[in-house]
Amino acid sequence: MQDSSPSIPELDTRKRVSVRGRLRNYFFTGVIVAGPLAITIYITWWCISLIDGWVKPLVPSAYLPDHYLPFSIPGLGLLIAFVALTTLGALTANLVGRSVVEFGEVLLARTPVISGLYRGLRQVFETLFSAKGTSFRTVGLVEFPVKGTWSVVFLSAPAGPDVQAALPPAGDYVGVFLPCAPNPTTGFFFYLPRSEVLEVPISVDDAAKLVMSAGVIQPEDPQTRLQAMAAGLRVAQVGPVEVAARDRQDA
Repeated sequence: MQDSSPSIPELDTRKRVSVRGRLRNYFFTGVIVAGPLAITIYITWWCISLIDGWVKPLVPSAYLPDHYLPFSIPGLGLLIAFVALTTLGALTANLVGRSVVEFGEVLLARTPVISGLYRGLRQVFETLFSAKGTSFRTVGLVEFPVKGTWSVVFLSAPAGPDVQAALPPAGDYVGVFLPCAPNPTTGFFFYLPRSEVLEVPISVDDAAKLVMSAGVIQPEDPQTRLQAMAAGLRVAQVGPVEVAARDRQDA
């Protein structure tokens, strides 16, 4: 009768492979956890430092705590900018504030070059930050660059009367912005008949991640994402050999 139990060298090899697999899983799990956190902290710190560099020079040093403390307080410029913008918005909401803003707009309107630049930027900001605005909040698909290939776009405002009248009669036209991968801040803007745009029920954030990752990060259900994270942590804890054995037992 032959002994079917594995020999000692085979057990040692399997043990070494299991330990190596666990270490590899632990390492990649650490990268997945620490990588986004480190990049987020770096970008946040860079934004705070940038705003501090813009705002602090505008405030007299006698009014800054940094003048009296042996160290600098990060984020103070961001706090000052937030308070200043909120105060400006509150003052603009009353009659006196609106009068001052209108007087400043009249002066800008009489200044060559600057008047057109100011009006254009104000329209853009009012459209993007308006609570009732719908521009760039709807995701769609269009056939671009050729028929049969579909690209992700963000829907903008409908075409104005003058643009609508100049376009061929093909129904209502809507402006679409087609972002370029992997940088969604650059792209192409064009008008299309609304019937040629397929609206997709995904968020703008998911669409932006889809473009930036070149299709690697797909929109998914939150429950599916949690299950995938739980499976990854389970593999990191017990190792790939034990997980495969359990899967075979469950099957």
